[in-house]
Formats: sequence, structure tokens, C-alpha cells
Amino acid sequence: MPDPFRTHINSSLADPNLQAALDYNAERRNKLRQEAFTSLPGQQALRQRAHEVRAEVIANLDRYLEQFIAQVQSNGMVVHHAADAFQAVQFVLDIAHQNGAKLIAKSKSMLSEEINLNHALEAAGLQVVETDLGEYIVQLRGERPSHIITPAVHLRRADVGKLFNEKLGMPLTDDVPTMTNVARQKLRQVFLNADIGLSGINFGVAQTGTLCILTNEGNGRMVTTLPPVHIALMGIERLVPTLDDLALMLSLLPRSGTGQKITVYASLIHGPRRPGDPDGSRERHLILVDNGRNALRSSLLAEALYCIRCGACLNACPVFQEIGGHAYVGLHGESSIYPGPIGSVLSPALFGGSEFGQLAHASSLCGACREACPVDIDLPRLLLRVRAGMIKNQTPGDNRAIKEIRPEGIPGYLSWGLRFYTLIATNPRLFTTVQRLAGFGARLLTLTDPWLHLPTFTRWGYSKDFPRPATHPFHVRWNSLPKRTLEATATLPSHSPLSRPATSSPIPVSSTPLITQFTEELTALGGSFTQCHLDEIASFILALLSKQHISSLLAWDGSYLPPGLLDNLAKAGIKIFHTPDQSARAGLTGALAAIAETGTLVLPGGPGHLLTASLLPDIHIAVIHAKDILLSLTQGLNLVEVRNAACIALVSGPSRTADIEMTLTIGVHGPKEVHVFCIDGSSTNLY
Repeated sequence: MPDPFRTHINSSLADPNLQAALDYNAERRNKLRQEAFTSLPGQQALRQRAHEVRAEVIANLDRYLEQFIAQVQSNGMVVHHAADAFQAVQFVLDIAHQNGAKLIAKSKSMLSEEINLNHALEAAGLQVVETDLGEYIVQLRGERPSHIITPAVHLRRADVGKLFNEKLGMPLTDDVPTMTNVARQKLRQVFLNADIGLSGINFGVAQTGTLCILTNEGNGRMVTTLPPVHIALMGIERLVPTLDDLALMLSLLPRSGTGQKITVYASLIHGPRRPGDPDGSRERHLILVDNGRNALRSSLLAEALYCIRCGACLNACPVFQEIGGHAYVGLHGESSIYPGPIGSVLSPALFGGSEFGQLAHASSLCGACREACPVDIDLPRLLLRVRAGMIKNQTPGDNRAIKEIRPEGIPGYLSWGLRFYTLIATNPRLFTTVQRLAGFGARLLTLTDPWLHLPTFTRWGYSKDFPRPATHPFHVRWNSLPKRTLEATATLPSHSPLSRPATSSPIPVSSTPLITQFTEELTALGGSFTQCHLDEIASFILALLSKQHISSLLAWDGSYLPPGLLDNLAKAGIKIFHTPDQSARAGLTGALAAIAETGTLVLPGGPGHLLTASLLPDIHIAVIHAKDILLSLTQGLNLVEVRNAACIALVSGPSRTADIEMTLTIGVHGPKEVHVFCIDGSSTNLY
């Protein structure tokens, strides 16, 4: 019977369209990642700190979960505990039944893929629509995502154009903005009509009970704001202790995954809509899913739980770059939910080594995955442990020799071969004898071909060549080197950087004026910035609305905007709405703060603060005060108002996506334009 894994690999290698798509993704993603990290001083220290944060959480998960659950419940959300996939699915079905739901709008969630949620909901008669553009594409194709971050990475723009022509009736085109606009039109009504919005969770904050959701398109904000009921799926390991730790993760994950300093949208949810709130889901449910994670905690693969799902290891992996995510299948052809290096550890650990253990052999062990990992997971070591069968019934303190482990997912002849090698390698005298015999054999080989080809039955002979064995052991060759070579390598000159003691330097503080830094970051993200005096603000906004032929807008209440602004706009004929209205083409908000380092607006929900004003219209107009510009995200998250609001939206430029052939397109779900007007002088705080 053919090996499904090998069959999928050969099929991927023979597909020129897939190869082109994967090459372009790897080239672009890795380049953007490197560029993004150049703007982050002390990145190695930050990676180490992130590693320590994740290690602390996993080591003390019970305590942090208890703290988190208590905070979430006190914030007004309903918490459900799911031991496995069946229970998680049943909770969603029960909530849907209780609310008479028919349509569910879904934001991206790998955990929902893990528990096979869509299939179960559809079998129960519910309509489920993926709203992330990449997820929407693979749903239309009847496929699983091929990448953690970029679900349709395996497709070219022509593939998507043909799909939209067949499924959506769109005229055949390969123009990415045109295809994106068609998806926007199809999905907008889904958000407005959905009975339930369902999302994953990137991070939960134990200290405050915060649910953090990151998206670039705006669909994450849509499904957690517009439908009356919100269900959040979260793996029990996705916790950070404090908001400061969350700020750290928000600086590392986007840089690693998509090459951004920060995602366009970060939603910080503390609870359902409160009395007086103009929008937001009235009911929020959090489903905490174990599904093998606690068992993984007590194994030698526990470090895999540090993963923050950025996908950087996939982009860096030379094997993934050649075969793509859909080639990662189990022994019987079942798809691995998580592909790439991290998937080759998680899938065997969570879903069985006998079925998925072979995935760990699809690795060159080059270490690129660890170098790219923002939390410094030692993936090569974990992959070796999977190869050795060290998956179940071991704890981090278990020091049994590998020869006592029964490997899973590898052929019997290879298992016996490894045991035979272990026998030789652990006996110095026997190993030396075999070495000399191998050298003697090497000298007898013909010199016509300097390379050896292993038989194809070993699975290494398809494409890998090996140099001939050395004719003499290494220590013999080393001892034969001239003495001056040994002396030259014995010491380092005093001027060598390796001879100096390691020093640490503090992370430098930006000397750029905050308003200048914010302007540069916002405009780099595609937003516009205008600085003006208080008495000029109405005329500037009217000029913008007139240019766009806009006569109505959604707006925050006037008490949270510059004095008299809404009155002046109304006198000029602008119709103002304070409740969600999909016909409005522009939205006007203030801001609690702005973050100079990332060009981010901090927008609180609550009475008088219409969140949909910065979400539904095509144009978002924000008014800030110069004195409310802060340097860092850490400062912004520690504002008292952030902790007190039911929901906070961090907005960094217009909505965008690169889900189709890595082509950046503006305006998928949220506003296509963001205009910031900054008031200087000594005016009162707008918030």
C-alpha cells in the first residue's frame, strides 16, 4: 500500500504552481520578518523574556487558569470547560440551540479546525461562514488551511479568480483588489445577519480576564461586535500573566508572522455589552479547551505549548517551503491540522504518535525554525524526541536512555537499525573497531564517483547524496595536523570580540518627538495625519467629507469629541447617527490615546463610544490630542480606562490583507481609509 505521506510529498514537488506559490510566500514573509525586527531593539532579550513568560505559564498553568477564569466570570462572561473536542463542539451546539441560531459568522481559529467544528455545525443544520479572506477561500474549495497564518498560501491569484468565478459568479479576473471587493460584498451581509459570532483567542490575560483577538482585515472585530452572541474558543495554554506580558507578545507575534510591527486590529474584550453601551455582543461565552494539552504538559514535549501560533517556523522551514501544509498527513492519509515544524511536534503529541510521528522526519534539523521562533522554542530538540518516540508517559524529569523508548511512526527495520547503532555507539572499543572497518571499506570503493547513493527503500535515496565515509577516524586526522595549526586555534587575540566578556545594554529610548514618530508610523500604514488647532477641526473634517461626497456619519457622542464639533457639522448639513447604521460611509471617533511606536489608536467602548463608528463605514475619522500620544503599547495598556472598558479596539491604519498571493490590498472588512486629526495647544482632554 502506498505511503500517503510520501505520495503527498511527491505530488507537491511535482506541482509547479504550488512551488511558485510557496517560494513567493517564503521569500516575502522572511524578508518582511527581518525588516520588522530591525526596528525592535534588544530583540534577543525580548525573545528570551517571552520564552520565560510562556514557560512560567505552562509550569503553573492550573494557578493561572484559576485566576483567569475568576476574572473572566467577574467580568460577566460565561465560561465552559471542554475536556476534549466532543465537549467543545457540544457546548457550541448547545449555545446555538439556546439562542435559536441559524447563521454563524466565524473569525479565524485553528482550534476550531482542531476540533472539526465546521463539519459538526453543518451536520446539525447550521450555516457557518468563514470571514477571514484566506479561510473563506479554502472553505469555498472544501479544504483545510495550508498555513497557520495564511490559509490559502498554496494558491496563486489565478486559482482564486477561477474559484470566485465558479462559486460567486464573479467575472473571471486575476486582479486581487477586485477579488477582495467581491469577498467584502458577500461577507458584509453575513456579519449583519449572523446570530452568533465565533472567534479564536490569541491571548488571555490572567490578571484582568482580557480576551485578545488579533486580525488585519477587521473580521475579528466584526464577529465580536455585531452579532448578539459571541463564542470564543481558547486553548487552555494561551495565557499570559499580565497586560505588560501581553504588550510583549503583541510586539513579537506580528513581526514574526506577517512582518508587521502590530496587527491592524487588536480587540481587548473584558465582557459583554453593559447598560448604556451603544453596541457590542450582549452575551459572551468562553470555551476553554484541553483536548490533550494537560497530558502534553507532563511530557518531554511540553515546550511545544509555548507556541503563540505566529507561523514563523513554517515560513523559515526549507521542507515546508517545498511541500506546503497539505502534504503533512498521517499514516493513513489524515491531514495534520498543524503543519510545518511546530505541527510535526503538536500533531504526534495531541493526536497520536503512531499516526503522525512520521511528520518529524520531514525536517532537515537545520535550526531555522528555532531561529525564527519569537518565543525561542527548541524545535529541533522536540523533533528529535518525536523521532525517538518520546511522546507519551514521560515527564521532564524522566532520564531513561533513548534505547529504552519504543519509537512510534517509523518502519520496523529502521527501529532495529537504530538499536543496533546504539549498541555500537555506546561501546567505545566496538565503535572504534567498526570505524576502522568502515574506513577500510571506503578505501576499497572505486574513485569514479565521490558520492554514495542509498537504496530507495531507505527513503533517503530519492534525492539525497552522501559523501564517502572518511578513510581514517577523526582523532587520527586531527592529531596529524601540523602543530602550528593547533597553537593558532588554541588562543584568541585580545582584540577578538569573542575574547571580551559579554555585556548587556539597556534598550534605547526613542529621541524622536512623539507626534513626529506617530505621524511617520501612521502614514507608513496607509493612514493620513493632519495637525490643527481646535477652532480648525470642524472645517478640516467638512472639507474631507465634501471631497468624498459624504453627507452622513456615525459618531461618538459629542461629550467625547471636541466641544461644538458635532453641532458645527450638523449646521453644515451632515446627518449624525449614534447607533450602528450600515449606510453611513464615514465614522467619527475620538481616542483614549495614540501609540507613537506603532501608529496605533486606542479606542474604548462604552457609553457614548460607538465601536462600529470605527468599523462599519469605509472611512474612519479620528480626533486626538497631541498630549495623549504615548510612546509605547505598554503605556497604553496600563491606562485605567483600558481595564475598565467592556471592549478596547487598537486600530493601526486601514483594514488590509495579503491572503491572495501575498499581494497587500486595502479594505477587506474594516474601513478602507483612516484619517487622524491631531489637535495641538492646551485644549482639554478629548476623552
